[in-house]
Amino acid sequence: MKIACIVGARPNFMKIAPILVEFKKYPNLDPLLIHTGQHYDYEMSQVFFDELDIPKPDVYLNVGSGSHAVQTAKIMMAFEETVNEHKPDLVLVVGDVNSTMACAIVSAKLCIPVIHVEAGIRSFDKTMPEEVNRILTDVISDYLFTPIEEANENLRKEGISEDKIFLVGDIMIDTLLKYKEKASSSKILNELGLEKQSYAIMTLHRPSNVDVRPNLINILDAVDAIQQKIKIVLAIHPRTRARIKEFGLEDKVSGMKNLIITDPLGYLEFMGLTINAKFALTDSGGMQTETTVLNIPCLTMRENTERPETLRDGTNTLVGNDTKLIIEESMKILDEKGKSGTYPKIWDGHTAVRVVDILYKQVRSGKF
Repeated sequence: MKIACIVGARPNFMKIAPILVEFKKYPNLDPLLIHTGQHYDYEMSQVFFDELDIPKPDVYLNVGSGSHAVQTAKIMMAFEETVNEHKPDLVLVVGDVNSTMACAIVSAKLCIPVIHVEAGIRSFDKTMPEEVNRILTDVISDYLFTPIEEANENLRKEGISEDKIFLVGDIMIDTLLKYKEKASSSKILNELGLEKQSYAIMTLHRPSNVDVRPNLINILDAVDAIQQKIKIVLAIHPRTRARIKEFGLEDKVSGMKNLIITDPLGYLEFMGLTINAKFALTDSGGMQTETTVLNIPCLTMRENTERPETLRDGTNTLVGNDTKLIIEESMKILDEKGKSGTYPKIWDGHTAVRVVDILYKQVRSGKF
């Protein structure tokens, strides 16, 4: 049974790695790793293959960047050719990036069953490209593997048949728990001259934050105030760097003496910084769950989240791009009043085991 496994962008690599490891236990499940090239430079792609022991892709589509429409179209065209050549029996997609949706659509139109890992999560905000990708992928998928019961309920409300839905846990947590000890011993703190708990870790890349000048200024004003109290390490996204330059904000940023800006980091270095941080400032989806599992306060610079469990039970707080609120919540953390919390028991590092076991049983029973 040949299973095409799709990756394309940075978040996909951490999700596919544990699944590929599990496939090795089942000789009759033959994974075909396909990298669309949605993220294509070393810092955004290859370094993750190196660190997470992901094998070299069997197929590299090299689609590169572009608008959502252009990139999605290029992925679909290239992937269709690949499918016609390699003829996979199943297609497995992870997450919610353009590669996820594009390859799922091609597969569905070619009548190849689609497996979606990390299905059912919803922000209920269709201005987010990821939300559109999630909804469309789930509608056309044949097997939907969810990280939490709330995702199951979302799918039921959308009319997805119960026999397609499988609660398996959060696949990113598999990678986090596997590499936590190794990441903790990363040399990145020494390289940046940092002590544990002496800094905040920050990511910033979402278009609603960085492509709108007033919103970016609001966030940078908050960062300026916070960095006067604690160092902040910003692993800067190429998009954010470009907008800072385009909007004439380089002097503003360079004037923040306690803001440490790095290029995009590999998984082990970034998780090493996260594990040892006082708190996190982010607009990422993955960091909300990772910081909850690590019991590190997280301030999410968005108006909504597809991971409400991290707000309800975990360490996450929504602050949007509200300068005053970002500062206030940061000061609470510095005053030792930050959130702590719990996470679902099923986030135990065995999600990939459950995913592949279910697939194997479905294959053996002849359902594919």
